[in-house]
Amino acid sequence: MEKRGAMVSNKQMALSDYVSCYPTVDDMEVRREEMKLEVPRGSKAVVVKNLYLSCDTYMRLLRNRTADELLKPYTPGSPITGFGVSRIVDSGSPNFKVGDLVWGTTG
Repeated sequence: MEKRGAMVSNKQMALSDYVSCYPTVDDMEVRREEMKLEVPRGSKAVVVKNLYLSCDTYMRLLRNRTADELLKPYTPGSPITGFGVSRIVDSGSPNFKVGDLVWGTTG
């Protein structure tokens, strides 16, 4: 398991622009950023490590500007989000402790 306060490489996938047809390699960006596995002092936030990310058919609707109120489109340049399972690496929240598994929308 990752150690609290360690510097790690964080991989993110984003769309370069809205996609109306079949996506190509040019429509995607994969970025790596260094991040510290530590919640700022006094924060009630959590830091998670994503273990599983789903890739679902509804996500096709989010890659163009015509997504509706219920399903907001992806923002070009921002990490793609979806449902996933993550492990708490650091926590400032009384509701979550290090090692807990959580699920929900993640990127």
